[in-house]
Amino acid sequence: MTGSFDGELREQLARARQAEAEARDAGDEDGASAYAGRAAELLRIAGQHGIELPPEAPADRA
Repeated sequence: MTGSFDGELREQLARARQAEAEARDAGDEDGASAYAGRAAELLRIAGQHGIELPPEAPADRA
């Protein structure tokens, strides 16, 4: 169960960060802010459960 919870948090964090980047690229600062808030919330939830997630999105995705 823990592994699937960990995996789900990681997947949701990746999606939130991707959506934030896409919103920012499209000039949608409100959307980017909302997705950044979602990512922060997922990091908070992970911390409460002792799951370490990367605190920031990678600067370069090649």
